[in-house]
Amino acid sequence: MTWLELAADAPYGLGTLPYGVFSPVDAAPRVGVRVGERVLDLAAVAQAVGHAEAAVFARASLNGLMQLGPRRCREVRAWVRELFDDATFRKLVEAHLVYLDSVALQLPFEVADYVDFYASESHASNVGRIFRPDSPDLPPSWKHLPIGYHGRAGTVVVSGTDVVRPTGQRRPGPDGVPAFGPSTKLDIECEVGFVVGGSTELGSSVSVGDARSHLFGVVLLNDWSARDIQAWEYVPLGPFLGKSFATSISAWVVPFEALAEAELPLPGQDPVVLPYLRGDAERDVFGLDLHLEVRLNGTLVSSPEFRDMYWSPAQMLAHLTVNGASLRTGDLFASGTVSGVDPATYGSLLERTWNGTAPVTLDDGTTRGFLEDGDVVTLSGWAPGPGGTRITLGEVHGRVPPAG
Repeated sequence: MTWLELAADAPYGLGTLPYGVFSPVDAAPRVGVRVGERVLDLAAVAQAVGHAEAAVFARASLNGLMQLGPRRCREVRAWVRELFDDATFRKLVEAHLVYLDSVALQLPFEVADYVDFYASESHASNVGRIFRPDSPDLPPSWKHLPIGYHGRAGTVVVSGTDVVRPTGQRRPGPDGVPAFGPSTKLDIECEVGFVVGGSTELGSSVSVGDARSHLFGVVLLNDWSARDIQAWEYVPLGPFLGKSFATSISAWVVPFEALAEAELPLPGQDPVVLPYLRGDAERDVFGLDLHLEVRLNGTLVSSPEFRDMYWSPAQMLAHLTVNGASLRTGDLFASGTVSGVDPATYGSLLERTWNGTAPVTLDDGTTRGFLEDGDVVTLSGWAPGPGGTRITLGEVHGRVPPAG
């Protein structure tokens, strides 16, 4: 029984305990854990009790914690929970619980590499119909392997960072000359990001069955996309400048251990995938029951369900490494846009407005086909936890500042 006075249905309860990096007033960034609307300074508490990982918590990123390995990370999480269950720690913990509005949240980990997948069949089919109306919805390889592209780690930013409208080339007009200037079809993609802990050697691979040992945690992720730039550049090598300008992630990383109650079977894969993607279907290949929301200037415009995804996170990680590509602590791979079969569950404006031809109406009466200057996009979500509780996923929001 916890001594902490926190409502049972409060967001970021003791079942979630997400890690992040924060900067107190006039102090260096360090690791904290969020509880309700406060953050516990783990560095200060660990130093006070002589915890073995005190130096890890004093760092300005979670990378040191993530590279401890799954067993030690479980022990650390158990210790953090004990701080709130054992009343002998109450005075110490209360002295180092600070309100979020008094600190600055930082990018929670140093991003080593970033890969974005394309794991929703509905999203991939919709994009195919929009961008390639005279071709099959899905490319021939789509149901045989998790398609992805290698993104730009240096432009992954923490929630709350403004996203400047990108500039680039667009499809030519009648004169055959490409247009150039700021994107006129700036979009978002509601995704789930998976944070990797533990490195592997170049030339080795991670099996589907071993994927869990490298899945440290989960973040919500907005893969900002310039659809007009993307449409002109993506043949033949795929996304480039239309994607690489910004990717926003939540400031809080939910440990994968917290999502145990959210695991469920995949909807089903047909045709049968190759053995390296198969594993033990009952144990290794899993989906996640994550309920997501997309809000534009406060208006709910979509409610994607991650349980509808075609590919498992374990399969994505196995495929990412099957060619011998090594993992590094801090690698980030994303699911691709989470979209269902109903328009109300489409996770991008490209789909939700069908490339701008069917704009959505916001609560203030204005309409949007794509993002306008000044717009704010917020992604949020939750997963089922033990005993009917909810595991809160870290919110991610970003604003498109006015030009100039």
